[in-house]
Amino acid sequence: MSELAFERVGDVAILRIERAARRNALGDALVAELRRALQANDVDDAVGATVITGVAPGFCAGSDLKELGSMSLEEMIEHESRTARFCREIAQLRKPVLAAVEGFALGGGFIFAASCDVVVTARSTRWNLPEVRIGWIPPWGIETLIDRVGLARARQLVWGAQDLDGEEAVRLGVADHLVDDGQTLARATELGRELTRLPREAVGSTKLYFATKAARDGEGGDRLASHLFRDDCRNPVAQATLRKFGVRV
Repeated sequence: MSELAFERVGDVAILRIERAARRNALGDALVAELRRALQANDVDDAVGATVITGVAPGFCAGSDLKELGSMSLEEMIEHESRTARFCREIAQLRKPVLAAVEGFALGGGFIFAASCDVVVTARSTRWNLPEVRIGWIPPWGIETLIDRVGLARARQLVWGAQDLDGEEAVRLGVADHLVDDGQTLARATELGRELTRLPREAVGSTKLYFATKAARDGEGGDRLASHLFRDDCRNPVAQATLRKFGVRV
């Protein structure tokens, strides 16, 4: 069964994550489906931009903890690496990808949204990276966060001591546009339409140019974070968290 709904508004494609029972978490099947959909949109002449959103209660809660609970630690690391690869690939697509973020963007969902070219957030959206509090460094995406907010702010956000609301997310640069609750999809679609009215080749060339400047060592950064994550998983706090999720440690 598909976990992703597709619709078009003119030449803007809308991908809606439909995993409400899992808080729109990033399971392997969903990541693969998102990847296929974005690649298809990138070569479809009828599509000029893509908006990604999620059904209530929020945009994305990060990794699917139930799915992780069926894995060993090494399998979990490989699962996270596949998600990291998908998010890095967003920058390499020629057509703009926009995120419409309501409710929450947590952990990997935070980085997934931040990996998009344009991020629209609702005022009450909860943004947080909870990984350090439960015992480990986020295993991927830190380079993307550094590109968006700078080194010092990224460090504070990765420590995850405080939640951000939408206004603070825009102020720090995590998100780009602030709207009232319930208006993110409409605003992201409007912004997508504005981009589709520009010459397609020039939009694509601009996107690829900036991709060479952003997260220049994203793959290397993710590899280092993954190694540190593996080391962190040996500490007592992380071990207790993993056992709670059911991960075989």
